[in-house]
Amino acid sequence: MRKVLRWTGRILAGLAGIVLLAAGGLLGAAWWTLPAREASLPLPGLSAPIEVALDAHGIPRIRAATEEDAWAALGWMHARDRMFQMEMMRRGAAGRLAEVTGAAALRADRFMRLLGLVPRAEADLAALPAETRRALEAYAAGVNAWIAARGRFSAPEFILLGAPEPWRPADSLLWGKVMGLWLSGNWRTELERARVAAALGPERLADLWPEDRSPGRPDEPWRMAEAPADAGRLAGPALGGLDGLIAALPVFPADAPLPAIASNAWAVAAERSATGAPLLAADPHLGYSAPILWYLARIELPGGRVLAGATAPGVPGIVIGRNERIAWGFTTTHSDTQDVFIERLDGPGHYRTPEGRLPFREREEVIRVRWGSPVTMRVRETHRGPVVSDLDAPEGRPDGTVVTVAMANLAPGDTAAAGLMALNAARGIADARAAARLITSPAQNLMVADAEGAIAMFLTGRMPRRRGHDGAMPAPGWDGSAAWDGFLAFEEMPHAANPASGVLANANNRVAPPGAEPFLGRDWYGDWRFRRIGDLLAAAPRATAEDFAAIQADRLSLFAREVLPVLLAAPRPTSGGAAAQALLAGWQGEMTGDRPQPVIFHATLGRFGRALIERAGLPGEAWRPGPEFLRHVLLSPEAGARWCGEQGCGPLLSASFDRAVADLAPVHGPDPARWRWEAAHPARFEHAVLRFIPGLGALTRIATPSAGDGETVNRAGFRAESGGVFGNVHGAGFRGVFDLAHPDGALAVIATGQSGHPMSRHWADMLPLWRDGAMLRLGPLEGAPGGRLRLLPAAVAGG
Repeated sequence: MRKVLRWTGRILAGLAGIVLLAAGGLLGAAWWTLPAREASLPLPGLSAPIEVALDAHGIPRIRAATEEDAWAALGWMHARDRMFQMEMMRRGAAGRLAEVTGAAALRADRFMRLLGLVPRAEADLAALPAETRRALEAYAAGVNAWIAARGRFSAPEFILLGAPEPWRPADSLLWGKVMGLWLSGNWRTELERARVAAALGPERLADLWPEDRSPGRPDEPWRMAEAPADAGRLAGPALGGLDGLIAALPVFPADAPLPAIASNAWAVAAERSATGAPLLAADPHLGYSAPILWYLARIELPGGRVLAGATAPGVPGIVIGRNERIAWGFTTTHSDTQDVFIERLDGPGHYRTPEGRLPFREREEVIRVRWGSPVTMRVRETHRGPVVSDLDAPEGRPDGTVVTVAMANLAPGDTAAAGLMALNAARGIADARAAARLITSPAQNLMVADAEGAIAMFLTGRMPRRRGHDGAMPAPGWDGSAAWDGFLAFEEMPHAANPASGVLANANNRVAPPGAEPFLGRDWYGDWRFRRIGDLLAAAPRATAEDFAAIQADRLSLFAREVLPVLLAAPRPTSGGAAAQALLAGWQGEMTGDRPQPVIFHATLGRFGRALIERAGLPGEAWRPGPEFLRHVLLSPEAGARWCGEQGCGPLLSASFDRAVADLAPVHGPDPARWRWEAAHPARFEHAVLRFIPGLGALTRIATPSAGDGETVNRAGFRAESGGVFGNVHGAGFRGVFDLAHPDGALAVIATGQSGHPMSRHWADMLPLWRDGAMLRLGPLEGAPGGRLRLLPAAVAGG
């Protein structure tokens, strides 16, 4: 027996040693993937050597002889620091995530295969101007030089996955395709409306998406919106049985990278600037990740040419930033560029149109699944676009129809890449306007300022010209009554330039007055951030870059200010909620981290919104009450009576205070005065794959206490979770301020760090700066570099 135990112990010790050796080997291999900070390396295709100096935060200063050399160096740097992020972007766009993560990614993969982004990108690449293709090819050469040199050591994740495939120029176009998809979500709103229409009726259905009466003047952000309108009507054909289809669509943040609402940008002309030249600020709001979407860089070219700002790994060029003559930023327009159509089947393999029956275009897609069997799916398309109901009902719906979606961002001939390259080279507002014309997707507001003193906002993207339809609800496709008659001309869009006010701003709000032509859509987000930016700019008649940075960090919610009187006027709660309600008295809507009021406010409104949905008989997952709906119900007596009853919303609010305190007391303590928003509202940045692995998810998570909320300029959109947590998962992953008085006037910060390697010193080193509203100057390197790389033409390196 002793011998058996002795041998058992030896075997167990041996197994433990093997496990430890394997773990140590993996750890050592991961350490080996950290890139060198000092090196001379070959990069085939260069016309001359390139110097790359890294600052203390790993931000490269690239000095190149030509633009193509610069894009090759940028591709090499992106691959060096973010190769796995780039890989996940192209796999996500191609519907190939399940090859890495297994069956959990099938919902996202099936949807992407349905859209066919890869063949569309390949077709667009072939039609791009030669100079744009050369830029994409140079960038791909830089990426592939890194892959060829490092193989499965290109990033720590590839140690087990194997070396990434070579990068193709078309892969870079996929980034724009994904942005065009996730920043244009109206078609999903149409499905949601059709899903709940039968349960609510036209008036309450319209309440869920109340009419927007904001002025829509980008040059006058201080104008107040009118009081909420009473509900109109939303009409459309009956469309039942949508639960399965909606369940088959990717959702944020579980398996879709970007929610729909995003970004602030504003500019002031020279006469409104303390420096005597225009200032421009931009902070795009997207879903958080580790690393963040953005990567900072400065590129110096001969003749005093400079580019600086935010790049996107996978794409050549500065996406948001400046050159020596102009600065630019983007916000999402939220114009309605997508429609859902119901098509009638007309015999096997055909559907009905006004011109007669047409055959579906069909193809077969095979999705490989890690640890599982391949999944084969049939994809069908009409002349409008993909048949999305095939995700749930591949043989057709029981009523003999299919549901298709028309998306402007899927139309052929997308020249967005050419537009971005033209914007990088623009010398003034006129050039920026020409570049904006080329940006066919996504629909964005391009904010521009130039060194001559001009400012402008141009609308980009294709906008459908609708026939007898406002795009609010699914429409019949068989009779042609709601068809698209092409796209609006660029000149028809409501651009703005050099306003008398000297100010232009947008924060995803309406961009034209109600009733104005051309029609851009029915639904717009609340203008609270927009108006707050206007208030703060009005208080700084001669603004500085520091003023702009402070505005970006502002944490006051005008939404809270508007609805607070109604919460305070509610009957005194009968239990623990009374103390919470009393704490709101005197509060002005500041969403600062050291206060309890933001916790009370959001917990109470969350409870109130859920109670409204329950009273309406809607399932909890059918629709999430947004601030526009809550404001409408709380401030419109007619809407309040429809949703809360004849007594109004006071009793329901009172009960919501009590329920909120009961929910949060076990987590944050029984005394609401001791609650703190920063503890309840952490900003979290998680790795795309490692977040799902026990232990590694916690080790690679980046988190910090945070302030702000979804309606503050310092956007910090949250998802209420169990355990009394309001996780901040969506906001300004990049902030930039650009002063045209000097070619080096560029301040910027990103939320995590430059590196996508969890062991790197630059994995999260910008987080404290980002949290505190601080920024870094993207000027010439000052002092000793934190690293120096020399990229050499292959012949020079070999010699």
